[in-house]
Amino acid sequence: MHKLSVSSLALGPNGLNIAQSFFKPIHGASPQPHTTRTTKISVIGVGNVGMAIAQTILTQDLADEIALVDVNHDKLRGEMLDLQHAAAFLPRTTISASVDYSSTVDSDLVIVTAGARQLPGESRLNLLQRNVSLFSKIIPPLSAGSPEAVMLIVSNPVDVLTYVAWKLSGLPANRVIGSGTNLDSSRFRFLIADHLDVNAHDVQAYIMGEHGDSSVALWSSISVGGVPILSFLDRQQIAYEKQTLERIHKEVVQGAYEVIGLKGYTSWAIGYSVANLARTILRDQRKVHPVSVLAKGFYGIDGGEVFLSLPTQLGRNGVMGVTSLHLTEEESQQLQKSAITILEVQSQLGI
Repeated sequence: MHKLSVSSLALGPNGLNIAQSFFKPIHGASPQPHTTRTTKISVIGVGNVGMAIAQTILTQDLADEIALVDVNHDKLRGEMLDLQHAAAFLPRTTISASVDYSSTVDSDLVIVTAGARQLPGESRLNLLQRNVSLFSKIIPPLSAGSPEAVMLIVSNPVDVLTYVAWKLSGLPANRVIGSGTNLDSSRFRFLIADHLDVNAHDVQAYIMGEHGDSSVALWSSISVGGVPILSFLDRQQIAYEKQTLERIHKEVVQGAYEVIGLKGYTSWAIGYSVANLARTILRDQRKVHPVSVLAKGFYGIDGGEVFLSLPTQLGRNGVMGVTSLHLTEEESQQLQKSAITILEVQSQLGI
């Protein structure tokens, strides 16, 4: 297993560092320290999703070093070179690539996008079993090499695989997170903003629960410019149809399927979503995101260890806490049903 990298000319003909010929230190300068604090992100899997994430992280200047890992040697090297050739247009970042997980050692954030693809006629459970087998090879060396890292799972089905990663990693639950419904909530905010003809930045809205068909739209907590929208409509005696709300939620759930049907895969939106999470975590911003976390003990979910998306405050140590939103009785029941759906799948994995 060899690390792939582009060698740089560090020494001149006499063994001197060429940089010393170009840049002279000012009088009285102290020597450069031997160790400096850097931020390292590892991205596991260089498919469309992994590369969209890596590219977005690069352009947003979120890391000093990015390590790419994949089993496909040629594609891996090609993606690395392609990014390195853009160095003149990007913030200064060291980009490396390797088929060996040792290249990820001492990462601050490990992002896992690797996953098996569904074969024609294959059941969802069989696909999941193959992904569990894949994770059993990926996760242990990642957590062993970066025991202080936050691990962010993007591979689907993300809620179950985040649970699997937590079990396999030995990391505390606060440092294993799934991308969950962070992107679903962005789609939700966009659709509401589009419906009301306002800026999506002014819309607060969450999708909770499973990243999938049993997700829960929190209509009761939606606000626009700080104004709770449904209670505002009620006070103003403005009629709205529940069918309209259900249609918007259905569009959220079907959004990824539509993109996949049109272009074959999703990439850019998940790239921005994960970079958004990376920024909050690595810069300790303490922002609230709907991400997949260990949900036991929250919102009446007590049936077992299950990961699903809840509004969560994130920081440098991962999960800082889960926000206590007021849910309607219907929303609470839907969320618990979503938890049961995921638990039923987990029970078949034998973990």
